[in-house]
Amino acid sequence: MRIVAGSRKGHRIEAPKGAVTRPTGDRVREAAFALVGPVDGANVLDVFAGSGAMGLEALSRGASRCVFVEGDRAACRVIQRNLEKLRVTGAVVLCQDAIRALHEERTRDRRYDLVLVDAPYEDWERHAAPLGELLPELLDTDGLAVVETSSRVEPDLPLTLVTTRRYGSARITLFSR
Repeated sequence: MRIVAGSRKGHRIEAPKGAVTRPTGDRVREAAFALVGPVDGANVLDVFAGSGAMGLEALSRGASRCVFVEGDRAACRVIQRNLEKLRVTGAVVLCQDAIRALHEERTRDRRYDLVLVDAPYEDWERHAAPLGELLPELLDTDGLAVVETSSRVEPDLPLTLVTTRRYGSARITLFSR
């Protein structure tokens, strides 16, 4: 996998080994950021981060800060190695359950310009309700949530649907507050 655009364009990034994570492919990442538009100076939250590809892409494209949330320890180590390899600053890796981390971020009254959500495809239904409860309070006034699901799933959250697009086996859906 490579960073698609920005200051780290073309740099290779590592993905966790095994079947625990499913990194967002280059084409889908490029399409998602084309839909989002410029992210200069954005405060980003990458939930179910896996390899960190989406958050790393945001940092490469000019986001000022990214909080990576991932529950798998091996994947957290991969994110940390990718951050070190790319020499990007403004990143924090929270190695804990995603829903618990979102509860803590809400308790701390944190807001994000861009929230990237890529729950395991087979677990979307289990995560949909807690994400629906937490995401509206984590998004800044003009914030966007980018949700990646299986192409067969049309996520429904208590946010304003901006657009939804299919890319092979993936669906990218954008929501605003």
